[in-house]
Amino acid sequence: MKCSIKIYLKILLPLLFIFFFTSNVNAGVVRDYINKYHNLVEQLSDEYGIPTSVITAISIVESGAGQTKNGRLLNNHFGIVGKNNLLKTNGIKTMFKQYPNAEASFKDFCGMVSRKKYYAKLKGNKSSLLWINAMAKAGYSTQPEVWKKLILNAIKKYNLDKPNNISHSK
Repeated sequence: MKCSIKIYLKILLPLLFIFFFTSNVNAGVVRDYINKYHNLVEQLSDEYGIPTSVITAISIVESGAGQTKNGRLLNNHFGIVGKNNLLKTNGIKTMFKQYPNAEASFKDFCGMVSRKKYYAKLKGNKSSLLWINAMAKAGYSTQPEVWKKLILNAIKKYNLDKPNNISHSK
């Protein structure tokens, strides 16, 4: 029983937080976030062959459109685990990686994806569904089915698969 409680606290609780947080984030905040990072995401999409919809949706969900503690304090928009100095500077212990700016987080995410086995087969493919399924299958999330649903819902809700719709979001 203790083991299942630990699993709940470590895995399910953060996922539920992300789900409720992103579902309640003001749509205007999300649109501003999409527009703010649009040019960077376009550049990285061209460079790495990862669809803009995938990069954008994952960053929206993982960082609550930049509003989570990880997004604000660590510039971590993708939930990437690594070193940080929050314990020293703010007395906060966290396992997530700290970046000097959001651009570094987006670049690190794309670089990480480009090193995965599925990348060579999908590079340049515009199907967000294929990318999300491959990432989930490869273990990007500890809760792949919940994660896939959240990402695909963000793509649908904000029309991220529509060409030219990202930069002109209202």
